[in-house]
Amino acid sequence: MCGICGFTGEVANREDILREMTARITHRGPDSEGYHLGDGVAMGFRRLSIIDLEGGSQPLYNEDRTLTLTF
Repeated sequence: MCGICGFTGEVANREDILREMTARITHRGPDSEGYHLGDGVAMGFRRLSIIDLEGGSQPLYNEDRTLTLTF
């Protein structure tokens, strides 16, 4: 089972906070991790690789990186 975390708003040290949040859910996905820090949003992802071993990393971006998705 994969895991996601994140928060909205402007927070001091938000990259450090996001990395700590993601580290705390390593048990949900020990195989890889991903981060997105955007305007007012921070998203973290932990992956348990079961299917799509090569292409399942997240967050996902559209072609010009104007949209970001993690699920």
